[in-house]
Amino acid sequence: MTIERQGRPDAVIFDMDGTLFETDKLLIPVHERVFRTLREEGLYVEEAPPAERLLSCLGMLLDDIWREIMPGSSEAARRRADELLLQYELEGLLAGEGALYPYVEETLQQLKEDGVKLFVASNGLEGYVKGVAEQKGIASLFDGVYSAGEYNTASKVDLVARLLQDHHLDFPASIWMVGDRSSDVEAGRGNGLKTIGCAYARYGRASELEDADVQINDFRELLELRL
Repeated sequence: MTIERQGRPDAVIFDMDGTLFETDKLLIPVHERVFRTLREEGLYVEEAPPAERLLSCLGMLLDDIWREIMPGSSEAARRRADELLLQYELEGLLAGEGALYPYVEETLQQLKEDGVKLFVASNGLEGYVKGVAEQKGIASLFDGVYSAGEYNTASKVDLVARLLQDHHLDFPASIWMVGDRSSDVEAGRGNGLKTIGCAYARYGRASELEDADVQINDFRELLELRL
């Protein structure tokens, strides 16, 4: 294991939505299609929740999201919503919809050139998380892309623990967890990592990042941090 390099990390684990990927540019039109199809299929006939409500739930496990925004929905409706969400998100990505936050690609490139191992840990579906990385041209920069959908983990704390174990990342390595929601901060702190809150994201409450070791307002700040 490499020795900590004066505050620079040996590895950085990133959330996807609201951290690397500006999700609303893809998810708002997808949201409309999902609920239109559910209504057409008779699986959820209540009024569709506002897209902003779905965006505010990003970072949660999908089943918890559907229970939150589709109260009283059946398991069949939630499973179908999973299928439709993935289908429409992938179609949107293939069509070029959605965008990385400013300076994400070049900052990841620089970290990679500096010898930092890069990972993704997301509570999203496997096909979506890997699809964003592939379609936006950053998949090759990561040493691993982990999702709750692939590993069926109960929390992001568990998902990050699995990642750390698989890649033999432990003390004395310096490892950072970077994300925009309280679940990211909890995942980092729960695994003994330094936590960085992305205050530029708009999907959660500012208070969710209060326990992060540091907050950033521009992705490029990662290159200057010493923790």
